[in-house]
Amino acid sequence: MARIPFGIARLDSIIGGGAPPGSVVLLSGEAGAGAREFIHTSAAMNGLYYGNSEAFELHYGDLDAAAEPPDEIHYVSFTAGPDQLEREMAYTMEDELVQAAADHVHFRDLSPEYFQLSPIPREWYAGETRTVRDLASEERRESALGALADYLSEHAAGNLVVVDSVTDLVAAVSGDMTWSDIALLMKGVQKAAYDWGGLILMLVQEETLAPTELGHLVDAASGTLQFGWESGGSKRARTMFVKEFRGVLSRIEAENIIRFETEIHEGGFDVSGVRKIR
Repeated sequence: MARIPFGIARLDSIIGGGAPPGSVVLLSGEAGAGAREFIHTSAAMNGLYYGNSEAFELHYGDLDAAAEPPDEIHYVSFTAGPDQLEREMAYTMEDELVQAAADHVHFRDLSPEYFQLSPIPREWYAGETRTVRDLASEERRESALGALADYLSEHAAGNLVVVDSVTDLVAAVSGDMTWSDIALLMKGVQKAAYDWGGLILMLVQEETLAPTELGHLVDAASGTLQFGWESGGSKRARTMFVKEFRGVLSRIEAENIIRFETEIHEGGFDVSGVRKIR
């Protein structure tokens, strides 16, 4: 079965084209260490494949023979709309690349569901077409967790879905939604993803979680990519560590790869070096 490319050129080449279909990958780490830039690049590069093939070949290169891009790319956010997300993606890579990719990325803003029970004024987040009053008049007021589950059920099969971020859900735990609900959702997503056959990337800032909470998320995912900073002399460098990844980790271990040095350039996030076990 064809692998789904992350859109991170050198990483995909090392692991045989990308992630196995049906993977749920958690991206965790320190703030600014590269996790968010990873998902921006993943969504944009897969969108660029359809939006501008020449630019894709220039910045990504040739697809691995075992790789097949997802049919659709979906970017789900609990706190930001499409315009804001496109602007943030342009902080990671060239504007022209983001513009060419954006028409092929389906952005889903769950801000109304996320903020509806908070004291935040509705005009800060509710769009013109769907207001908080509209939500209240529905047969049931859907939570952000339920809205995410519904969206995945409808769009995850065979596609790339980026969720930005699980940390937002953790911050919203109160009332009818508990931490157990989030942990159960993660396990449910992993079970369903096997049949969906796509690739789901979930961002989390580990500083906001207790070790036990992070452990539950890691256990429920197919794989975890951990991002951090390393200091050497007068410089700090971003690194990425594959903490666990079923169907991929064995290949990395066979090649004695332990840690990736990373960089962010005009083409977005990429792997700049590979450290092997000595």
